[in-house]
Amino acid sequence: MPSKIFALEGQRVWVAGHRGMAGSAFVRRLAQENCQVLTVPREIVDLRNQSQVDAWLAEMKPDVVLMAAGKVGGIVANNTLRAEFMYDNLAMTSNVIHGAYEHGVKKLIYLGSTCIYPRLAPQPMPEDCLLSGALEPTNEPYAIAKIAGIKMVEAYRTQYGCDFVSLMPTNLYGPGDNYHPAHAHVFAALLKRFHDATIDAAEEVVVWGTGTPRREFLHVDDLADACLFVLEHYSGPQYFNVGTGSDLSIAELAALIAEVTGYKGRIRFDHSKPDGTPRKLVDVTRLRALGWTHRVDLKDGVELAYRSFTQTSAAARNDRAR
Repeated sequence: MPSKIFALEGQRVWVAGHRGMAGSAFVRRLAQENCQVLTVPREIVDLRNQSQVDAWLAEMKPDVVLMAAGKVGGIVANNTLRAEFMYDNLAMTSNVIHGAYEHGVKKLIYLGSTCIYPRLAPQPMPEDCLLSGALEPTNEPYAIAKIAGIKMVEAYRTQYGCDFVSLMPTNLYGPGDNYHPAHAHVFAALLKRFHDATIDAAEEVVVWGTGTPRREFLHVDDLADACLFVLEHYSGPQYFNVGTGSDLSIAELAALIAEVTGYKGRIRFDHSKPDGTPRKLVDVTRLRALGWTHRVDLKDGVELAYRSFTQTSAAARNDRAR
């Protein structure tokens, strides 16, 4: 493992997007460090508004920025809210990165997404396959916004010497996930669907698509750990995929979630619904060579995610009953 080149101790760290799944994981992870965590809700600072971002940065003077803010969602949300996904993410990204430069931030980590890679990218997907082919049409606006963020990080490092680095996390899951029936990512959508089916003793659960696409899943707490690892151990022009290096089919994921939730009924695949990209597995050679690897096994991670989901659901029910 390389020695640290940057110490978090005593630093003021702004987690942009602290209410989201990744941002809340960053806040949990930073609680283990001797640093000051800065957060601000969107009701006070709209990250799409440059003047609000500038004013807040001028007042709070963070040393480090972890850019986890963004508009995210599953295949339906990406494909139907195309303008919002592009505008919101472009605006937030450009405002935070430019603001970090203007206000002398020492280090910045920008979270991209593996959807930046071509639809038919080589598997596993290496970082250097970026911009080598056509994107997946269903999430192209989001992907283009994320690619712009990566290139903006590169440009500010090249022109201004900013110590900014981009990370490309694979599909995330865990505490803080979005379980909206229409806008959730595949993991959260399936977890809620199988949970509801178990409670209702439903005879079958319908899963969108053919079940054949393969996906990789990373527990969000592993992402937070990788983020701080790169922050403390790397300063250079490369960007890094963050994943586990292994994948499974949607059908296999559905079976695993059914097992964890205790569902005993049938699983039916609706072939009329879109599959999306055939496979998304990232090449994690570069990050492993730096010295980091994931810790949470998928089976254990599904159990942890389900426990968090049921606890959060119970708490919400209790709040409504008061």
